[in-house]
Amino acid sequence: MNEAASSTATWPHELFDRLRAAGVSHVSYVPDAGHSTLIRLSLDAPDITTTMLTTEEEGVAVATGAWLGGMRSVILMQSSGVGNCINMLSLPVQSRTPLLMIVTMRGEWAEFNPWQVPMGQATEASLTAIGVHVVRASTGDEVVAAVEQGATMAFEADQQVAVLIGQQLLGEKTW
Repeated sequence: MNEAASSTATWPHELFDRLRAAGVSHVSYVPDAGHSTLIRLSLDAPDITTTMLTTEEEGVAVATGAWLGGMRSVILMQSSGVGNCINMLSLPVQSRTPLLMIVTMRGEWAEFNPWQVPMGQATEASLTAIGVHVVRASTGDEVVAAVEQGATMAFEADQQVAVLIGQQLLGEKTW
């Protein structure tokens, strides 16, 4: 699927509905084409608070603060941003604060940018090593199901969960 087709896919809309059904009322994000539909839906929803981040590790602190303030939050980022978060992830892991991250993968299928490959290869292992539960999804239906179960694990069982969305679903990136 190419980027144009991905932007019109229905799964991001279903995913957004599932996040709302799970009580998510805050979305932090670093701008990303793979998350563009979800970001736009969040920005347009009057009952969703959004925070555009300058770097991904800020999202971990913001999500922790949102939880302490009574809000359920999700962080949207690319796999390259996971490397920025590793040290900060000790906060929710050690404090058992619920955390839900949706990560669009880079450095995989048809990647043109060599700078994306190392972190793309290390994302899952890095998250697992720090204590985050990782679920991979390769189709729209898998993404929706993974985020729905991830929200349950995070918000009902005080777990830290990352759903990794395979690059092939998002489409080949070009300049």
